[in-house]
Amino acid sequence: MLDILNDLIWSKLLIVMLIGLGLYFTLASRFVQFRYFGSMFRIFAEAFQRQPGQLSSFQALMLSVAGRVGAGNIAGVSVAIMLGGPGAIFWMWVVALVGMATSYFECSLAQLYKRREDDGTYRGGPAFYIQHGLGQRWLGIVVSILLLVTFGFGFNAVQSFTVASSMHDTFGLPTYVSGLILTVVIGLIIFGGIKRIAKFADVLVPVMAFSYIAMALFVIGSNVDAIPATLALIFKSAFGLEPAFAGGIGAAILMGVKRGLFSNEAGLGSAPNVAAVAEVKHPVAQGIVQSLSVFIDTIILCSCTALIILLSGVYTPGTEMAGVVLTQTAVASVVGEWGRVFVTVALLLFVFTTLIYNYYLGENALGFFSKKRGPVVVYRVLVVALVLWGSVQDLGTVFAFADVTMGLLAICNLIALVLLFKVGLRLMRDYDNQIKAGIESPVFDAKNFADLDLDPAAWPNAAQNAPANHAEIGNSVHQR
Repeated sequence: MLDILNDLIWSKLLIVMLIGLGLYFTLASRFVQFRYFGSMFRIFAEAFQRQPGQLSSFQALMLSVAGRVGAGNIAGVSVAIMLGGPGAIFWMWVVALVGMATSYFECSLAQLYKRREDDGTYRGGPAFYIQHGLGQRWLGIVVSILLLVTFGFGFNAVQSFTVASSMHDTFGLPTYVSGLILTVVIGLIIFGGIKRIAKFADVLVPVMAFSYIAMALFVIGSNVDAIPATLALIFKSAFGLEPAFAGGIGAAILMGVKRGLFSNEAGLGSAPNVAAVAEVKHPVAQGIVQSLSVFIDTIILCSCTALIILLSGVYTPGTEMAGVVLTQTAVASVVGEWGRVFVTVALLLFVFTTLIYNYYLGENALGFFSKKRGPVVVYRVLVVALVLWGSVQDLGTVFAFADVTMGLLAICNLIALVLLFKVGLRLMRDYDNQIKAGIESPVFDAKNFADLDLDPAAWPNAAQNAPANHAEIGNSVHQR
């Protein structure tokens, strides 16, 4: 049943939606992800600033990178190459480049429609812009449930499985032991809330990312003469022009899109939940910063893993290894057996922050339709149980389950983005016009968006009762 659903969702729907809508968003926005690419780093410098008691834009970025950078960057890339050939990497790049525009819009909308909580923090995400932008609370609840199941349960199981298999390959540690250790650690952390999670993320994420990049550069530098041939192999395989992978273009596209989305999550609706919690001057500024995290995740980190595998000479067509084991073997073949330990430690750090991030996404989704304490406690118990369950499952079952829920979540979120695209463009033009007027750091004025259902506590000057009738919005969206 999982295979049938995956085939329907991924082979027939999401490949067209992800790439097609990503291209549409890119063209309609006049390549917003490239126009503001240079500005990303200026905004990134401003992102360290924050109000007391609030998360900075930098912390929100590190949280989203923490979520994006995980098993997908090490095990996911390996799986994509094994099942789709080297050409899958090219399609991962395509998904990332067009996905930067998708991520820009979803994160900007999440900032626009965010809500201020009683404790002064913010909440937002797809469920919120669906309810307050489209007036469809029922769909917001569906998206929240899918988000909770996908991240709180499915993705956490995938991350746990990857760490357990890595620890078993490197140290011979039984998978259930790794699962128990992860369970205890995560159980201690998740009771600290989003601020404690952010403190872990903004320290661990830069350290682990730069360490992994440094290792990759060493491996690449050790095989610098083979880089042109390796890049040629990727491009040829992507279009079925490499004899060893002839006829495999379908598998390359499918695996590139699936594993690309699993890694960078552009359009999936996860990053907007974190993007909304930051204190920023203009929603678009956070959208620009968040699109940078897609670039970091896939174009930089996934490419590092791909080049490690392909340059090492360990991979050959028909290679069969558990995803993370292939990466470990590739590094070990270049630097020695200590490289296997390095990958395991890097993966442990990647997965640790991702597990916490996934937990937060699920709790945020749960908070959309229930403010009671009881469901949160039950959710935490289930998260801990699923982390342990994932550590002793097989790769196929875990990935298949996560692929189905991820695919359904992406479909719902992408439909919402299409319906709210005019609002996103309007927001972008407000930012563009301020930039053209010479304002280096545009400021959002809610009075110019008085017809939207914004939270006055989040955006001062927002109209208290706009729009007056959500049913009218729902009807107008339906007519469109």
